Amino acid sequence: MNVVIPNCQFRSKTSRLKTFTANQLDEIKDPSGLFYILPFQKGYLVNWDVQRKVWDHLFGPEMFKVLQSGSLSAHRYFYENSSELCCIVVDSGFSFTHITPYCRGKKMKDGICRINVGGKLLTNHLKEIISYRQLHVMDETYVINQVKEDVCYVSQDFYADMAMAQLKGEENTLMRDYVLPDFSSIKKGYCKPREEMNFAGKYKPGEQILRLANERFAVPEMLFHPSDIGIQEMGIPEALVNSIHNMPEEMQPHFFKNIVLTGGNALFPGFRERVYKEVRSLAPTDFDVSVVLPANPICYPWEGGKLLSENPDFDEMVVTRDDYEENGHLICEEKFDI
Repeated sequence: MNVVIPNCQFRSKTSRLKTFTANQLDEIKDPSGLFYILPFQKGYLVNWDVQRKVWDHLFGPEMFKVLQSGSLSAHRYFYENSSELCCIVVDSGFSFTHITPYCRGKKMKDGICRINVGGKLLTNHLKEIISYRQLHVMDETYVINQVKEDVCYVSQDFYADMAMAQLKGEENTLMRDYVLPDFSSIKKGYCKPREEMNFAGKYKPGEQILRLANERFAVPEMLFHPSDIGIQEMGIPEALVNSIHNMPEEMQPHFFKNIVLTGGNALFPGFRERVYKEVRSLAPTDFDVSVVLPANPICYPWEGGKLLSENPDFDEMVVTRDDYEENGHLICEEKFDI
């Protein structure tokens, strides 16, 4: 079983004097009001001290090796599809979305595209919507991130879903009631089953309920239309097609039929289907389009790294701590084709 460990430190409102690191998150009894101390901001390393503490906590101070994760998804894909020469990887994660085409294992720099929309932005937007409409949750990043993962989905027909979300009572089949955790009797929030939802009266005292309708699909829609919240950038399907069009013409059909989705945002229900639908409408009609969603899109790069570690030349591909201390960032540029 793969375990995803947060790359950050935390402080909780109940233990403000203590700092928790990485997998110590499980030791926090009340994660409400959790404060995140992040080494990365918008995908850039801005706090080396925090990153060093995370690495030292997980690996110890002894020497360890660092792999660049960017090409590992492509390595994993080519391992499973050895007859293919090209693929294009969409990595939609915490801070941003990267689109990177690869040919024969090498990234094609002319086609690389970055969209400044990721899971953090979606969570923050959901916090703002809920705080404006129902309950002040601006300090509850941990809780609302869980709400987002539990109830949000990517719409296949935005306007039809919006019309449905405006209906009242039981006619609104998109509406969900989410029970917030109190970290005492309710350790983790959950969606009430449809048959237990109360459309007329109020719930019993002590139960904090969020009623969500259009928020469920309007928040992930930002991945497809960032301009909806004032970010003047392309959505993922348009950026994908634009990236492929920057490739040599004879290679473009191979990229269209080898689109790989990775990162946490790929877990939204309907994400793969929507990407396929929109890319299909934008691609030339005589090109095949295939969009692959791995079983575990978050750990897919790690799986590629695991395969790479079994390569006899693995030691020539990595940068050790000693290498870095002796040569600085130049050794990374040389080894990782930055």
